[in-house]
Amino acid sequence: MIQGVIFDLDGVLVSTDEFHYLGWQRLADSEGIYFDRRINERLRGVSRMESLAILLERATKTYSPPEKEAMAARKNAYYRELLQQITPRDVLPGVLPVLEGLKVAGIKTAIASSSRNCPLILERTGLAGRFDAVADGNHITNSKPDPEIFLLAARRLGLPAQVCLVVEDAEAGVTGALAAGMKVLAVGFAAADARAQLRAKGLGDVSVPQMLAV
Repeated sequence: MIQGVIFDLDGVLVSTDEFHYLGWQRLADSEGIYFDRRINERLRGVSRMESLAILLERATKTYSPPEKEAMAARKNAYYRELLQQITPRDVLPGVLPVLEGLKVAGIKTAIASSSRNCPLILERTGLAGRFDAVADGNHITNSKPDPEIFLLAARRLGLPAQVCLVVEDAEAGVTGALAAGMKVLAVGFAAADARAQLRAKGLGDVSVPQMLAV
């Protein structure tokens, strides 16, 4: 029986995809590197530096490690600038009823997001304080698909991995959650992933009883 539900943030609870895309596009344009939405899809669920490495596959020059760090910082600055526009209206459909249903059922909840901007997003969307634990990119060494962040979230909930359900919208997240020994509800872009025990378009298309019965 599921005792804890661990949520990814971007694309699962809130809609920040467009802000990420615009930030990477601005960086690519400033460096004269080709970038489009199809390439952007490969960045879903992976760390900032890994995302930068994908963007730089089409670069015509070689960048030093310090230059790469500076580029990643620039992208993050662009993204944080865009995040000033985010509000509780950007919480995705079905999220609040699911969180309330899990609370009523006595199920612990956590965030497991690779984003280092997680605290800012939670605050600006009104979701801060709604979870029993938060694990984000500020707390880990290895990003998804490594299972580190999911195992950290489970530890902070005080639960073993096998009683946790992860809600993910990225292939890298599904891979990491399964590697952690957890069940998976795949939503959004990951909804076609046959490895997940439960799949839905979004949290508005699945019930709490369904989530707890996987």
